[in-house]
Amino acid sequence: MKRDPRTIILAPVMTEKTARHREMKNEVAFKVARNANKIEIRRAVEELFDVSVRTVRTISVTGKVKRLGRFEGKRASWKKAIVTLREGDTIEFFEHV
Repeated sequence: MKRDPRTIILAPVMTEKTARHREMKNEVAFKVARNANKIEIRRAVEELFDVSVRTVRTISVTGKVKRLGRFEGKRASWKKAIVTLREGDTIEFFEHV
């Protein structure tokens, strides 16, 4: 069963490092659903942004333990996908930053 691409791609990840990768290597980073695989991520990016994807790499980011005084909590774990686009393709959302 095919999933909606908007449930797979949750948000862009915009940091100084991802901005550098976008300019030098034509790579963009997204926060994705924890249960999404590389094939689903590739299809979702191609469908949502009308680009050609060369490769997809995924990273499971473990949530940090945070403290507020004597109380301790944990941030949620999440999954990041680094998508390399074909030469000449760009995602306009990232160009206006």
